[in-house]
Amino acid sequence: MKISKAMELVEPQLTKERYEHSLRVAKTARYLAKLYDGPEEKAELAGVLHDYAKYRSLEKMAEEIKTFNLPADLLDFHSELWHAPIGAILVEEECGLKDEDIQYAIRYHTTGRANMSKLEKIIFLADYIEPGRNFPGIEEVREVAETNLEYACWLAVRNTINYLISKRAKVYPDTFHAYNDLSKHINGGNE
Repeated sequence: MKISKAMELVEPQLTKERYEHSLRVAKTARYLAKLYDGPEEKAELAGVLHDYAKYRSLEKMAEEIKTFNLPADLLDFHSELWHAPIGAILVEEECGLKDEDIQYAIRYHTTGRANMSKLEKIIFLADYIEPGRNFPGIEEVREVAETNLEYACWLAVRNTINYLISKRAKVYPDTFHAYNDLSKHINGGNE
């Protein structure tokens, strides 16, 4: 799928602000892919498509979690997580994109997971650090992203977990698994 076609398909699904966010994620993802010898075109495409299902109704998404046989425990966590796994399926069903690498990058862009592929890390990080984002800790992650993809992802996951804990919110298990896996890698396999 061409980037222009993806943009055409995504724009009516999102608010103007969220569409602009998706374009910034796509640009950031392409930059990170080039920096880390990743798949630049796939990264840009995944960046455009990553929030495809963001504004589906909560009722519809809850129904789709069941219909698509997604993990039932998603329903026990904040609905902000739902659009990613649902979007990964809908980009194939509604947009015709049959690319497992991109689908996984979309599916895990909010939670991360253990054993993320390079593309998954790029999309996870691009969504976190795109230039429109501004929150405590982001500048450190942006700085590290210039030299160490895994450490930057680890920082983003750590910050996310700390934020959720500070709000007394539940943390989805995949996020803990991502943290533990990235910790192992940045510590050279030592816990």
